[in-house]
Amino acid sequence: QVQLVESGGGLVQAGGSLRLSCAASGLTLSNYVMAWFRQAPGKGREFVAGLTWIGSHTSYADSLKGRSTISRDNAKNTVYLEMISLKAEDTAVYYCAVRLVTMSDYKYWGQGTQVTVSS
Repeated sequence: QVQLVESGGGLVQAGGSLRLSCAASGLTLSNYVMAWFRQAPGKGREFVAGLTWIGSHTSYADSLKGRSTISRDNAKNTVYLEMISLKAEDTAVYYCAVRLVTMSDYKYWGQGTQVTVSS
């Protein structure tokens, strides 16, 4: 059974930072791309950052480029999203997701963690 469990969200002031975690179980991560998405109130879900387990190739959305870093801990099967210089418009539910390297659709999703940035 595949599980993705996010943590680390919360309330932070504008200009602050947060580190989100996503612990994965039930799959062999070397076959997958792990990514973070977010969904703000009244808006669609958008890609934030992605990471291939093999090679650690990363990609970032323009909205958080330069203010976020995606990384992993092999031993813990965990991917992180560190965000700095947070803005009110970064307020959203942040989701962790995985897809097979050979596929385009993200098959497994976490339950999400709320990030609220106060201005």
